[in-house]
Amino acid sequence: MNVKELYDAVIVGGGPAGLTAALYLARARMRVLVLEKDRFGGQIAITSEVVNYPGVAQTSGAHLTETMRAQAESFGAEFLAAEAVGIDMDGDVKTVRTNKGDFKAFAILLATGAHPRRAGIAGEDEFAGRGVGYCATCDGEFFQGKEVFVIGGGFSAAEEGVFLTKYAKHVTILVRGDDFTCAPDAAAAARSHEKVTVLTNTQAVAIEGDTMMRSLTYRNTETGEETTYHAPEGDTFGLFVFAGYEPATELVRDVLKLDERGYVMADAGRRTEAAGLFAAGDVCAKELRQVVTATGDGAAAAASIEHYAAAMQRKTGLVPVQPALERDEKPATPAAEASSPAPSDASGATEGLFDEAMLAQLQAVFARMAQPVILELHQNGSAASQELAAYAHELASLGDRVRVEQGDSSDEAAPFVRVLRADGTDSGLAFHGVPGGHEFTSFVLGLYNVAGPGQPLDDATRARIAAVEGPLDVKVLVSLSCTMCPETVVAAQRIAAENNAVRAEVYDIAHSPELKERYNVMSVPCVVVGDGEQVLFGRKNIEQLLDALA
Repeated sequence: MNVKELYDAVIVGGGPAGLTAALYLARARMRVLVLEKDRFGGQIAITSEVVNYPGVAQTSGAHLTETMRAQAESFGAEFLAAEAVGIDMDGDVKTVRTNKGDFKAFAILLATGAHPRRAGIAGEDEFAGRGVGYCATCDGEFFQGKEVFVIGGGFSAAEEGVFLTKYAKHVTILVRGDDFTCAPDAAAAARSHEKVTVLTNTQAVAIEGDTMMRSLTYRNTETGEETTYHAPEGDTFGLFVFAGYEPATELVRDVLKLDERGYVMADAGRRTEAAGLFAAGDVCAKELRQVVTATGDGAAAAASIEHYAAAMQRKTGLVPVQPALERDEKPATPAAEASSPAPSDASGATEGLFDEAMLAQLQAVFARMAQPVILELHQNGSAASQELAAYAHELASLGDRVRVEQGDSSDEAAPFVRVLRADGTDSGLAFHGVPGGHEFTSFVLGLYNVAGPGQPLDDATRARIAAVEGPLDVKVLVSLSCTMCPETVVAAQRIAAENNAVRAEVYDIAHSPELKERYNVMSVPCVVVGDGEQVLFGRKNIEQLLDALA
């Protein structure tokens, strides 16, 4: 076979376990490819605050895992956004089949993690995104002053239940068992909070409503008594599900014997019963599922894979070649972690709008832009207008790649900016509000994709984008605090930048109450196609969005 197409290891899953293994293997001069179907970083990437990772006092999940990815990449690890759909374990060289082709390797590391378990109650699917949520950080603000219920008895249910009191009038946690299963301190915080009620031995039964949730029925499993909560007339309420996780073992169910809960069994070196197949992280049977245990698994797996791959090199005479590396680059702080730009004063002057790390990243992106772009401002006289103008002019001051032009005044609730090409034609990209917080990076990537060369696309994806028929308007409703929104925004904007028949306009939901009401939106990200012919909730990558647009 062609050794240029051979890897020492293919890692399926880009969470902390997979990223750690990639770092260790790449540093050992092994050729390694990491595949991720959703977002690199895994479940922890949506956590706004991480305070129990040793050596790091406080950070976000997105920042922590992006740093891991950058470290691995700096040593030569390769990354690809692709979905693994099958594996072939026959022979010395294994195969991972994906939606973007097949990849050959001596070893495969399964680091697919686990995904949130649905409650499985009547009405859950119908009202997902319209009252039923799975991310308190992303969707909590939609329930300001409303009653909120939480399903679950673990750490997430206790912690997120307390978090939701920032918005909710009151939070009721429904625990199936006779007590919480998490650490006593977390449970005590929930039990002692004045705005939290904990109901043990209680199971949710059904949700009912019309366009929005109107009632929830739950049952005491000891007495059989059922209680129905009815929202006030014309109002709704929230239901957040934190009912544990299911291991993502679809790839290996016909390859490995799993434990009684469906988890992969692996030894201390993360070896499974199938030679050449390793497993690490939350997909494995283990007592504790935390970032630190996932990274430990990844390191242990990498050590075992290194020995296994070296033995296969000697046996087959095939030695994968790691691409040339640039060793002097340091991992950059993700722009998404920067705070929102500071408002300008009455004169429009700004001070410290972007810090040094942000400036360095912006200048690096602007240096690669093939053409200038124009930011066309549409203002409405609000304080947000001044903030948006200061933001745009500061970007323009960093070089000749960004220009600012004044557009027509706007009567919208929020000012907005359209992205025009260098010749003044509309690119189809626009942002309504001020693109700060977690949308800073996605906005800058939108400029890069319009200016060219843009983020790389494989031929198959490019062809799928070209096949989307228009004219087609896509609205992406986001919250600046949502860690799951940027991937959806980038996907929609990449399609619009490539296909002139598609528009992708992003709306900060905090400034667009009319859209929230029109489409009954109680969760972000939310993608509205056309005038509501399709309303999609949840994070979407470019392939998933193209599936919907097709």
